[in-house]
Amino acid sequence: MGSRRFSTIVLALVLLLLAGSAWAIKNKPTVLGLDLQGGTELIYEAIPTPKNPEIDNDDMERAIEIVRNRVDAFGVAEPEIAQVGATQISIALPNVDNADDAIAQVGHTAQLYFYDFEGGPEDDVSNVIPRDEDVQNPGSRPYMRLWDAVQDASKREPECYQNLCTTNGPTYYLFNKQTLELMAGPTERREDLFLEWDGEQPENSVVKEVPQGTVVVRAEPGTDNPETEEVDESDSARGWFVLRDRPELSGDEIRNPEQNYDQFNQPVVTFEFTDEGREAFKRVTERIAMRGASDAPPGLCATAPDQAPGYSGTFAVVLDGEIQSRPIIDFCENPRGIDGRTGAQISGLDSLKEAQDLATVLRIGALPVKLQLISESQVSATLGQQALDEGLVAGLVGLALVLIFLVVYYRFLGVVAGLGLLVYALYFLALIKVIPITMTLPGIAGTILTIGVAADSNIVIFERIKEEVRKGRSLISAIAVGYRRGIATILDANVIILITSFILFVLATAGVKGFAFTLGVGTVVALFTAVLFTQAILAVLGRSKFLRSPRFLGASEEQKIRWNIDFTGASKWFFSISGVILLVGAIAFATKQFNLGIDFESGSRITAGLAEEATVEEVRDALMDAGIPGIDSAKIQIVEGEGLGETGVQIQAPLDPDQAAEVRPALEEAFGLAGAEGGEEAYESTTVGPTFGAQIAKSAGWAIGFALLVICIYVAIRFEAKYAVPVLIALIHDILLTMGVYALVDREVTSATVAALLTILGLSMYDTIIVFDRIRENVPRMPRAAFSQIVNRSMSEILTRTIITGLSTVFVLAALLVFGGETLRDFAFAMLIGTASGFYSSIFIATPVLTHWKEREHAYRVRRAQIEEAMGYVPVFPEDNVVAKLEDEEGASAGGRGPVEPGDGGAASEAA
Repeated sequence: MGSRRFSTIVLALVLLLLAGSAWAIKNKPTVLGLDLQGGTELIYEAIPTPKNPEIDNDDMERAIEIVRNRVDAFGVAEPEIAQVGATQISIALPNVDNADDAIAQVGHTAQLYFYDFEGGPEDDVSNVIPRDEDVQNPGSRPYMRLWDAVQDASKREPECYQNLCTTNGPTYYLFNKQTLELMAGPTERREDLFLEWDGEQPENSVVKEVPQGTVVVRAEPGTDNPETEEVDESDSARGWFVLRDRPELSGDEIRNPEQNYDQFNQPVVTFEFTDEGREAFKRVTERIAMRGASDAPPGLCATAPDQAPGYSGTFAVVLDGEIQSRPIIDFCENPRGIDGRTGAQISGLDSLKEAQDLATVLRIGALPVKLQLISESQVSATLGQQALDEGLVAGLVGLALVLIFLVVYYRFLGVVAGLGLLVYALYFLALIKVIPITMTLPGIAGTILTIGVAADSNIVIFERIKEEVRKGRSLISAIAVGYRRGIATILDANVIILITSFILFVLATAGVKGFAFTLGVGTVVALFTAVLFTQAILAVLGRSKFLRSPRFLGASEEQKIRWNIDFTGASKWFFSISGVILLVGAIAFATKQFNLGIDFESGSRITAGLAEEATVEEVRDALMDAGIPGIDSAKIQIVEGEGLGETGVQIQAPLDPDQAAEVRPALEEAFGLAGAEGGEEAYESTTVGPTFGAQIAKSAGWAIGFALLVICIYVAIRFEAKYAVPVLIALIHDILLTMGVYALVDREVTSATVAALLTILGLSMYDTIIVFDRIRENVPRMPRAAFSQIVNRSMSEILTRTIITGLSTVFVLAALLVFGGETLRDFAFAMLIGTASGFYSSIFIATPVLTHWKEREHAYRVRRAQIEEAMGYVPVFPEDNVVAKLEDEEGASAGGRGPVEPGDGGAASEAA
């Protein structure tokens, strides 16, 4: 331990940092995530386009830049936009509760193409592929069913005129055989059609392939309905056209798009052309005008110019697969076409807002990739505030429980540890504000868990100090030895936690990253407060008279808990117990499978507060009456919580984002939405697509596998290779046991469960490191003992410490389980199972496995044979008289040769 002067300097530094922390806490804002303040989070998957068949990092950076500009134009304060993995973009929009508007503004690829509707680059070829029953008038009307359009389009031969195609290859659609309704698509990869069905084509379905060179586009609003012969403005009556994929120019060849009004005061989007675009526009409009003039009767422009539109051709403006408008090129007004110097316009828009949004999207530019929405989360401010309050209460209760326990058990040392925890809490809160760390619900869980980690570091050292005091050392000497011997154990254990945090941060999803980051930062801060700060306090006060009583430190012999258990001898019972537990879990898994949440399977989870009382069946009936697909198989339950009005309801169903968006208005119409004071609506919705769910599952597997590998490598380096195998067995035991319990109790498996599993690995290793470190320390101290005796002695010395470190974690997890929200409870449940399993496996699985393996070494076989020869059996603990007798015999027979050490083959052979 350093001098009193050094300790005084440390305390002065701590006070200075405390002053800085207080300033930061007072003046710096806390950045809250969407789950705590409310808002919308969208996660998109980037898909290649013809211009970018392979997505690289530059494409992703450009896409993020465009998305950021769109979000800025959307007027969102402090959005968070980040790349997730290689091809995903996460967009967090605080205080945005209209997900539909956000999706419409942000996610459109905005690929704009202009087609000569009736003709193509070759004058004798129509761009519109004629309907089978209407060959003579190909552009008269659209297909009223997508099935019919795709059916005809699929019969075309592949062709890509002068590489003008807008797709990389064929386009695929999945239809229901009976209803002929679209089930999935269009996609450019056939396998993407089946993501919602675990990669297998569903029954009663058929795949249709539209070859490259042919596209199916949605007709513009207001198309004539052939059944009524009236103009139908409804979206369902728009229909579809089949076009040869031969765009004349694209959105890259326009500039300065703006929202404006036409001569009828209707909203339009006007724009200008680039030089290349103007030439292309002039060329195609001239061709359309000349074609219209050749089809019209001679002299029509002079005698009846008002009839010219009936013979004129049209120009189709297609945005993201939908025709926005088809302006007529009047050959009487523009016999030589339109030169494009005055620009052009897009008309036929439904509203002023649509025109404004379209102008904004076109002005910012088209995305270099297609963005497919794979996950959508929406949280109201009411439920966000409720989650924040629950998390804060859980954290304060957990901190209070740990402080009370430390003071009761360690007396004055517990007071010092409590001061260390309070300093840790202030430092950590300041770092959250200064970095800043975006606090999310998983982040709160990580913060609360670090309280237990910080307490564990103090417990390891204080138990060492108490051991030295009981040996008769002075307090000053005991503190020095306790910190010196405890620091290696603390570093090893905390490095394991940092490793798992890092792996979790790199491989996990965005929500879990917050947990991993806070856990990692908290672990580093805890090392500072547990090692430097508490050591400095004890060094300054170590010579005080009131600290001379061992009882005041909880270190008297009467306060010592003694263990006399043959841990290694009872290993067969421990293995049998584990085998039974794992067998029950395996049977439960085989018969019940996992209850996978929407994080791993596509679907939606919706939580809403209703203004009126309602039963589950009434809610289901209301959603069924709204015609929302998939509701008949929905899991609906009543939930409780502040701010959820008369009835809180949670709905989980296989809905895509569009279907999930229909739930809110249906509930609002049937029961009304309630919330916190002031009537603010309480509503939360999370929708996960199959792509995102598959990635979460894949990332979870990689994270767990990689964590196991890295932990084993670290243990092999810090101890020896043979120590790594028992560690691997114990960790796999913990994972399997936790998974078995989840299957047995039918608990939902979410991304929080994955975070808990990885954290279990770190905390389980904490106990294992404590045990292995004491075994390693006792090996040279007991040169004549059998390895089983060394293990039993080591276990009896540190079992109390291991139990107490587990209890400190149990206290914070219990606070999470009782006072936390649903997400925190899921995490706490998994952690409690894992903590119990980790404690059990460290003592009763990893250590016995290590014992059985090490006792096969030649030197330990020799030792065991010597003890059995001297006593007739091997005692549970090494006995001093037996050791002295063996040393005397060894010295006489070996001519004074020293004790046989493990691995000393020559000495062992001579002794035998």
